[in-house]
Amino acid sequence: MHPAKWRERIDPFELEYHHFGLTEILGYPHAGNDVFHAKGIYQQQETEVYIKVARQQGADIKREIDTILKLNLELAPEIIDYDQNREQFVVTIARQGERLSMLLNQNKDKKSMDYLFEYGQTLAMLHQTQGNFKNVKDRRFFHIPSKEYFRELQLEEVYHYLVKHKPERENRCFCHGDFHYANILWKEKHISAILDFELSGMGNREFDIAWALIVRPGQRFLLTEEEIREFLRGYASEGTFQEDLVRYYMVLIYSFFYKMGETEYQDFVRSFFQQNIR
Repeated sequence: MHPAKWRERIDPFELEYHHFGLTEILGYPHAGNDVFHAKGIYQQQETEVYIKVARQQGADIKREIDTILKLNLELAPEIIDYDQNREQFVVTIARQGERLSMLLNQNKDKKSMDYLFEYGQTLAMLHQTQGNFKNVKDRRFFHIPSKEYFRELQLEEVYHYLVKHKPERENRCFCHGDFHYANILWKEKHISAILDFELSGMGNREFDIAWALIVRPGQRFLLTEEEIREFLRGYASEGTFQEDLVRYYMVLIYSFFYKMGETEYQDFVRSFFQQNIR
């Protein structure tokens, strides 16, 4: 179930479709861009779809379309329509499944352990993708914030760790760019779809792993070392990685995410720092 309309957005009935006829809006998923859960007519049949319309600065609908078409990946969304320049919108057939945030809820008895091996394994398999892809876009999360930033948060030791241990090179591969729980659907305890390829391209393997492992505010899984190890065990079943680099990039990303949460979340992040910057 998706939320009701929660902000002003483009009217999807005004988009210039070529192969799809919009008939009904079912919901308004939370996203940076304007996303609509909808129904319409495709190939003379009523079809449930998602419509993504570029809204936020830096939106890259074209990259997503081009990547999905090149991947020919069964778990990727099936694209059925887009604008002439591949820049304004894309329509994909809705895939069945739920996100771990819904499946696990409070994650009692660490039910997450039933999912994390395949979660990591699937990312490793995606990283083995071969082809001619653009480099991932530069993002602020790739760069160490200023010393003043850490001083204001009373996290100077994190700054010194990041500067001292900054990797000299990257292990490059095809990266999803945003392989976290909100972009992964599950059905009967198996991944049924991988969504949102806007940030994909050739990039830093260990950073992509770290991004998947980061706990967002309110998240109730991947909170323990045991869960991290299970994800990494799954990854190792299909690919290789340097764990010290994964941990480094987790510290880097958490230095940004720290400011996004309340006291409980900040305490969790501080604990992670204490355990990983020795």
